[in-house]
Amino acid sequence: MIDTILFDWDGTLFDSAQNAFNAFQKAFLELGLELGFDTYQRIFSPDWHKMYEALELPADQWDKADELWLLHYGNAQSPALLPGVRNALDRLVSRGAALGIVTNGDRARVSREIELLGLTNIFKVLVCGDDVARRKPHPEGLLLAMERLGKKPEVCCYVGDCPEDIEMGKRGGVVTVAIPGLYPVNTQLREAGPDVWCENIDQFLQWPALK
Repeated sequence: MIDTILFDWDGTLFDSAQNAFNAFQKAFLELGLELGFDTYQRIFSPDWHKMYEALELPADQWDKADELWLLHYGNAQSPALLPGVRNALDRLVSRGAALGIVTNGDRARVSREIELLGLTNIFKVLVCGDDVARRKPHPEGLLLAMERLGKKPEVCCYVGDCPEDIEMGKRGGVVTVAIPGLYPVNTQLREAGPDVWCENIDQFLQWPALK
């Protein structure tokens, strides 16, 4: 029986795909690079540094790229959850499940979004990209979240929308659940071999292994 559900944030629970792309376009343009959507689809990774490498952005400009992305992303529309997510989270909590977030996102940004959405009391743990030395797909963040919750892998699952989410979950020894989102990685997501495939979060709620 699974009693602990750890989620990815962007694209899995949180509707950030279009705002993220717009922010990347504006940030790279300020750094002298053009980013079309076709290129974005081809090089996208939840580890931004892999994208910087693919665009041949000099390493000494990576911190600036991060700053510009956060600036332009922060000027986007108000934060919103994906359809059905709030209801699903409330139902999982009512069943007694422990919920948490493991994301490559910046802590200041993600924690602010969680607070604005009124979810502070929903999640028992939040592990962000700047909390670990090695980001997804390395399992450091996932292992840290389980340690903080006092949970073993056999009672946990990780839910995500990217191949890196599935790889991290497998390396961390938990059940992996894929829910396709709006980021350009859906084909690779199925190829990553998740243990459970759900078309949406409502279908995930029907998974028999959940508490």
